[in-house]
Amino acid sequence: MAAGLGSRFGGVKQLARVGPDGEAIIDFSVADAVAAGFGRIAVIVRSDIEADVREHLGGRHAHRDVEWVYVRQDDLGPPRAKPWGTAHAILSAASAIDGPFAVINADDYYGPSSYELAAECLERVGPGLAANVAFEIGQTVPPSGSVTRGVTQVDDGWLVAIVETEACERLTDGRYSAGGAIVPGDTPVSMNLWCFHPAILDGLTERWLAFQERAAGDPKAECQLPTVVGELMADKRLRVEVVRSGEQWIGITNPEDLELTRAALATR
Repeated sequence: MAAGLGSRFGGVKQLARVGPDGEAIIDFSVADAVAAGFGRIAVIVRSDIEADVREHLGGRHAHRDVEWVYVRQDDLGPPRAKPWGTAHAILSAASAIDGPFAVINADDYYGPSSYELAAECLERVGPGLAANVAFEIGQTVPPSGSVTRGVTQVDDGWLVAIVETEACERLTDGRYSAGGAIVPGDTPVSMNLWCFHPAILDGLTERWLAFQERAAGDPKAECQLPTVVGELMADKRLRVEVVRSGEQWIGITNPEDLELTRAALATR
């Protein structure tokens, strides 16, 4: 998913150069996914950045044996400046989906073993069964400052809920806090790495149409994937397995994240 506006970042963060050889995070993602056995990459973009994304990826990955599909998220639904959200993004790529598939954010670094876990999950997903590759909170918060994370509630390996929690941070004594509560450093959080069967598209379509009907007049409302997944779980239409990655997650939200990201990826 590479159609975000990057409002807080102030530019096209999907192509921000962060690697030692000028790579964007998406370049690491492509390399790791292909190494894990993924053979088709559907890139969900906005019309105004499609040419730049195509040129970047085409130039850096021409040697890879992979099928590329480009989808414009703004081709689906009523036009507006802000994309309609991550659930809508997947629906915009429905024509490119003909089998089990993983979902990632283009500007998030998940690490090689996370894609291996996702590939294994895709062998198990089916109608009504999905998976989320979760990360330890201690591997996702910055050295200083607080962030918002989707803290997962898990029961015997199955997702119960994802709670968007503000003020997730590393304390000066080395402990971790989520929303003011002290939590273990291995508390699982969702960073939007999902594994689905194509049957999920039916539920996404229903929820998108209902969302559009009630939120069409709100220029900032978004049909978000975790919300839709939670609704389908509540309706007993979906179960989500949670598998844990031990990788360090790296992402870009604000301009000040650039140097931290470059330092973290310097040896990748």
